[in-house]
Amino acid sequence: MNTSKHVQDSFITAYKDAPARTVNAGGVTYAYRELGPKGGIPVVFFVHLAATLDNWDPRIIDPIAQGRHVIAFDNRGVGASTGRVPDSVEAMADDAYTFITALGFDKIDIFSFSLGGMIAQALVVKHPELVRKLVLTGTGPKGGKDIDKVARTTYWDILRATLTRSDPKEFLFFNRNATGKPAARAFVNRLEERTVDRDAPIRITAFQTQLKAIKKWGRSAPDDLSKITQPTLIANGDNDRMVPSILSEDLHRRIEDSQLIMYPDSGHGGIFQYHETFAPVAVEFLAR
Repeated sequence: MNTSKHVQDSFITAYKDAPARTVNAGGVTYAYRELGPKGGIPVVFFVHLAATLDNWDPRIIDPIAQGRHVIAFDNRGVGASTGRVPDSVEAMADDAYTFITALGFDKIDIFSFSLGGMIAQALVVKHPELVRKLVLTGTGPKGGKDIDKVARTTYWDILRATLTRSDPKEFLFFNRNATGKPAARAFVNRLEERTVDRDAPIRITAFQTQLKAIKKWGRSAPDDLSKITQPTLIANGDNDRMVPSILSEDLHRRIEDSQLIMYPDSGHGGIFQYHETFAPVAVEFLAR
């Protein structure tokens, strides 16, 4: 019997079934999950504001894990990871570097969304040798116009969601129209597919510190994104209220040879609304 083939045939490709793991580095215990076939360059997922391991859409992560080793993690002070949330995006990138190197990797691909995309940019600017390919979704550059207004939009939509007993992501990520509302409900339902060993929710103080870090990112001097020479895929909805869609176009102009996809009639969560279209594109891009 070919035992090595049997091992490869038995790897987990459903995010809802990925075991919870931890690694200690720099005085912090980082929580993470991994799935897909091990070996080669892993795809590390950088998650959004207020999110934990339970906030990745399985319709995005599962197709990538069919052929790639996928790792998702809680940054310092978030979910089941210990420590305190840093007050800058750059410090979050330093933590991501600590986590990745603690797992023994010296080359990765990155899939990022929203705040995760900001952390990914900071990481690749500081450690370009670490990153082979970069996927930036629903995000914007350092110093990007109106990024410092994310907190205002977030608190307003949390209030709207509270009044209607809804998940805030239904307001923050999707248009409130006949197309967006059912897409929002379907997305939120998908996040509940994992029923055991779920992550700890983010603490209010951690969430507030993340918002301060985003505001600081938005009000800081821009990075020289011409330094990013890695193949880069950029995607967003055409009506992103959190991180304005025009900032995805800005990233595309400033990162040479990047690829830009803008999905119509969709907001911050455009890639989740159009997961059936976007996931194959992401798989193909990362497989090149």
